Amino acid sequence: MLTLTVLQRQNLKARAHPLKPTVMIGSAGLTPAVLGEISCALKSHELIKIRVMNEDRKTRMDISGQICTQLNAVAVQHIGKILVIYQPQEDVPEKTPARPKGRPLSKKQLGSR
Repeated sequence: MLTLTVLQRQNLKARAHPLKPTVMIGSAGLTPAVLGEISCALKSHELIKIRVMNEDRKTRMDISGQICTQLNAVAVQHIGKILVIYQPQEDVPEKTPARPKGRPLSKKQLGSR
């Protein structure tokens, strides 16, 4: 399981504040299908909010722990029924946009952009 410094956790909390919950865990609990959706959401967003529809705080903490251990993620925050989970993405080298070959653009063409 990953660990975060205090500064990293503060920055992630600030990034997560405007987010809406992307996954909801209902009365069936943490099923393999829900875990797959969480994994897909983490791969595309890196930082997500999860709403757990369970009244018991201990159960919500257990669900958070299961998600973090199974997906190699870290829990950033747990407020009420909302969990904030972070999974860093693998470093993917950024592609530089290819410049079109040929002559440079004229002033008129540059002005219309």
